[in-house]
Amino acid sequence: MPKTTTEVIKGLSKKNIQNLYLLHGEEPYFIDKVCDFIEENALSPSDKSFNQYILFGKDLTIPGLLSYVKKFPMMADKQLVLVKEAQQIAGLGKSKEEGGEDALKYLEDYLQNSLGSTILVLAYKDTLNEKAAWVKAFDKAGVVMPSPKIRDYQLPDWLIAYCHERGVKVSQKAVMMLVEFVGGDLKRLASEIDKILLNLRVDEEISAQVVEKYVGISKEYNVFEFQKSLIQRDVLKANQIINFFAGNPKENPLPQVIIMLYNFFSKILLYHGTSDKSETALMAALGLRNTYALKDYQLAARNYSRDKVSAIIKAIKVADLKSKGIDAGSQTDADILKDLTFRILH
Repeated sequence: MPKTTTEVIKGLSKKNIQNLYLLHGEEPYFIDKVCDFIEENALSPSDKSFNQYILFGKDLTIPGLLSYVKKFPMMADKQLVLVKEAQQIAGLGKSKEEGGEDALKYLEDYLQNSLGSTILVLAYKDTLNEKAAWVKAFDKAGVVMPSPKIRDYQLPDWLIAYCHERGVKVSQKAVMMLVEFVGGDLKRLASEIDKILLNLRVDEEISAQVVEKYVGISKEYNVFEFQKSLIQRDVLKANQIINFFAGNPKENPLPQVIIMLYNFFSKILLYHGTSDKSETALMAALGLRNTYALKDYQLAARNYSRDKVSAIIKAIKVADLKSKGIDAGSQTDADILKDLTFRILH
């Protein structure tokens, strides 16, 4: 039975390393975390030189992979064969018509009679068919760990849990700022927290001020403040911020701003569509954890009608296409954002 990332990481933390791992899914953070741990801890430093193989899928076929896993370790009890980007292994996951079935049968046969001296780890960073015979064989003989993409509403909880693992408290505003600024890249979110911790005093909380100082978010001109200006329909402040963005495009890329706007106004539309406007129902519908965030959506819903929000989402989609070069004409990213901001506010 497939195991959760929590179960796998908990087992590894107890140095309980199995012989077969199939890590798969669209969220690379957890796959990389497990691979890094196994690469660091599966073998002793003296055994790594001759018995650790870090391979890449684009360089392998299934027979080539089997030639590695069927070797015996040299002057050691175990060998490690870790394949990164395993979804690129030629023939893996292919049908008979695509020439992959025979090779997959050989892999399935190995999994049913695998060598106890080989630790095989496949980091498959894509979705796969869990009903495939070779995947079932992996699950029966070893560990299969799905790593689904974390949804936007799950990011705050993940970030809070990550901070708690590091033994530090984090304020709700700091969480919201980090999520809005960084987005859904868990590796970068973790990196930003780790960077903050290097500069944090003992027992100091990660506050909004700390995030502003160490993550490089301008106190007045960032996506968080831009969103706030739109919520309040503060035309002057919104235009000041987008002018700052235009002068600092590397720190404030248009795709990041568009994603923030789409996520936010989609939730406002969901707010309008929720019949039960009680605090509990709204927080559940919007995937919120605190009333602080809910107040922003309540104010935005008062300032933007359902029809207006629908029109805004259409304008955001047009801006997204233009940012990708579709029907943009001579418009720059700054022009696209200014036009979009005007359409939102007027």
